[in-house]
Amino acid sequence: MTTEERIHSLRDQLREHNYNYYVLDKPVISDYDFDQLLKELQQLEDENPEFFDPNSPTQRVGGEVTKNFETVAHTYRMYSLDNSYSKEDLESWEKRIKKLVDGTVEYTCELKYDGASMSLTYEKGKLVRAVTRGDGFKGDDVTTNVKTIRSVPLHLKGDYPERFEIRGEIVLPFEGFAQMNAERLEAGEEPYRNPRNTASGSLKLQDSAEVAKRPLDCLLYSIKGEDLPFSTQYEGLQKAHDWGFKVPEVYKLAKNIDEVLAFVNYWDVHRHDLPYETDGVVIKVNNLQQQEELGYTAKAPRWAMAYKFKAEQATTVLHTITYQVGRTGAITPVANLEPVELAGTIVKRASLHNADQIAKLDIREGDTVFVEKGGEIIPKIIGVDFTQRDPDSNATTYIETCPECDTELVRAEGEALHYCPNAQGCPPQIIGRIQHYISRKAMDIEGLGGETVALLVNNNLIANYADLYELTKEDVLPLERMAEKSAENLINGIEASKQIPFERVLFALGIRYVGETVAKKLAKEFKSIEALSQADAETLVAVDEIGERIAESVVAFFDSEKNREIVQRLKQFGVQLEISAEKLANQTDILQGKKFVVSGVFTSVSRNELKKLIEDNGGKVSSGVSGNTDYLVAGENMGPSKRTKAENLGVPIISEQDFLGMID
Repeated sequence: MTTEERIHSLRDQLREHNYNYYVLDKPVISDYDFDQLLKELQQLEDENPEFFDPNSPTQRVGGEVTKNFETVAHTYRMYSLDNSYSKEDLESWEKRIKKLVDGTVEYTCELKYDGASMSLTYEKGKLVRAVTRGDGFKGDDVTTNVKTIRSVPLHLKGDYPERFEIRGEIVLPFEGFAQMNAERLEAGEEPYRNPRNTASGSLKLQDSAEVAKRPLDCLLYSIKGEDLPFSTQYEGLQKAHDWGFKVPEVYKLAKNIDEVLAFVNYWDVHRHDLPYETDGVVIKVNNLQQQEELGYTAKAPRWAMAYKFKAEQATTVLHTITYQVGRTGAITPVANLEPVELAGTIVKRASLHNADQIAKLDIREGDTVFVEKGGEIIPKIIGVDFTQRDPDSNATTYIETCPECDTELVRAEGEALHYCPNAQGCPPQIIGRIQHYISRKAMDIEGLGGETVALLVNNNLIANYADLYELTKEDVLPLERMAEKSAENLINGIEASKQIPFERVLFALGIRYVGETVAKKLAKEFKSIEALSQADAETLVAVDEIGERIAESVVAFFDSEKNREIVQRLKQFGVQLEISAEKLANQTDILQGKKFVVSGVFTSVSRNELKKLIEDNGGKVSSGVSGNTDYLVAGENMGPSKRTKAENLGVPIISEQDFLGMID
């Protein structure tokens, strides 16, 4: 056997033993024998560097240092999940599903593991990239660190696709977490608070050798790609296992919501027997074609639902109520609490939402309160222990002036929140608007973070986001912790933001109620900031899904002379304030005012491409057939109920080729 053949043989043996030990939990050789094989391979690789392989088992020990984690766009967006808390929630979800798809609907039930979400990309059976969830659109490339996790296969086996992504959670088992804390306590260091945050923090360590020392695990459960060799989520889990991935052992195929609830109820009790943290169950429509038919909302898939286990509660004392000012001027009351442990974290603050909530629960300073951490990240107060109340306590009087600039607060009719109207002179609003402008989903300015924005404002270098484009390296160098390279990156990041497309710029402006989805609709409808600024409320409301509240907010924004001046400056600096000519060239009004329902499997273009073609040509895509539907585009294997409903309502049923002919 040649040296090269021996190296390949050792790599194959070690991968198989690694799979047996870390994935199947069924080792067939001793740790000593494994180490001897690894040592032999390491020596041969050192002596023969021409046979280096970045995915060799010897690379698991880490050692590579990453100073900056590159931001990478996800090929397939990583969506959030909608939450449910009761049988009624699940039954309502099932009713919505059955209105939108035909045939029998089955579900896969999987435990919801509490870890750090991860997307792994494989090409030709080799791991090429590992990216954190980030904001769902982009995440951080942490490949070097993830390669040190023994249960992540570096090479696959079996009939895997040429290229695909697989999603899951990086978790820290309870046993490994306890071991890490025991070592920290012995060294006189503070213990880690909970496994989830420790797992997430591990992925951003700069030295991968340090990550390799941590007993992290990786549980994978969702495959994304083209022409996948399975047709259901359940089969996908089995395939992932066959290819060498560590798939959670606990999952079940359920025929109805009653079977789903039986799974939920069992694991609500027995989850404490598991080696990992779990906080609920994820229920998915099993059939992938039905998943595609159901599609997504702006934030979550319609075909999946997270059922959250009962929230954890704690009792503590509310010391003071303080008030925060947001970028829109909204006032948020905050309860400052006696620190208490809740769901693995120390809670010191909780949201009180608004004046009505405080009055409704009669919350007062000095009260003993019940704090809950459920589906929300921020804990909330759900009640007061009146038996512990001081008889001399006074009811809470909500503030009348801004805690930052002393301006009298306003509360519009029908609004839950109080607002500070001093938009141009209230420091948190000024800083907040600029922080929103530079954020990842908006202008995504590299090298500029929220703390730096605050420093720039407090040092009188900027007062609004247009001022960013007049900054020089010499302006920012004197700032705290600002080195030469950091200053260059900041200025370069601001310059690069001039290429961000119009719909994201529109979102970045921070117009109240104009989120990502609304910004896209407005950009598509008006095509330039000039046209949008001249639209009145009536014109805006005529745009699909734009209500009066949004329309009035947009008009009010452009009625402000200060806002118009800032927008004009952005235009002069070269920020994209209209849809690019290239993008306009791909859009028409051929289908203006027409509503389409898309159903079935298509051959010339994918379902998503078909929907994009409809929208790019002025049409609208709906999920269900109704009297307002203009066309049903029917692919192969379309459900019979949609066809029947379309025929009964007289809705024209057209083929994929008929549709493509309409826009040709």
